[in-house]
Amino acid sequence: MAKYFDVHPDNPQPRSIAQVADSVRSGALIAYPTDSCYALGCRLGSRDGIDRIRSIRQLDNRHHFTLVCQDFAQLGQFVQIDNDVFRAIKASTPGSYTFILPATREVPRMLQHPKKKTVGVRIPDHVVTQALLTELGEPLLSSTLLLPGEEEPMTQGWEIKDRLDHVVDAVIDSGDCGTEPTTVVDFSGGEAAIVRYGAGDPERFE
Repeated sequence: MAKYFDVHPDNPQPRSIAQVADSVRSGALIAYPTDSCYALGCRLGSRDGIDRIRSIRQLDNRHHFTLVCQDFAQLGQFVQIDNDVFRAIKASTPGSYTFILPATREVPRMLQHPKKKTVGVRIPDHVVTQALLTELGEPLLSSTLLLPGEEEPMTQGWEIKDRLDHVVDAVIDSGDCGTEPTTVVDFSGGEAAIVRYGAGDPERFE
């Protein structure tokens, strides 16, 4: 049965955030809100967490997982960025974008695209997510909480708790969050290529 955390959207309770972070460090799979929509998250390098996310979402090994980072400095540890890409991403973060870039050696191979050796990264503009990332001190390995056969991600914490009670370990509810996934921009080829149009304004990358 999943633990349920009712967290204030503007002033998240430190005790609740600390409890969730501790559970992630212990191997928990959580459902948490972001500035685009809910996501599934676990500790970086958790093979069990990855397998559970793949099972819940019915994903194959070509799926790009995302490292949800606290800030640009943390993001830079996990992906290779040249100067032009650096400026473009810096100007767009935090925000509702996911960027696909070549992974550094800090990224476990099981998280990388099997052929391209790339990984998705993002910096969310969400108070609760940022509080959790600060407490955790490392990125969350994440994937949009979009269930098989459904066209839109789940957006209500209580509904997620009800439907996924036996497949996730914790649910954070901080009220309404977005219903649209991030805009995904692939920089792995050197030029910006929009893979998915979503919550982030795509114009600056077109």
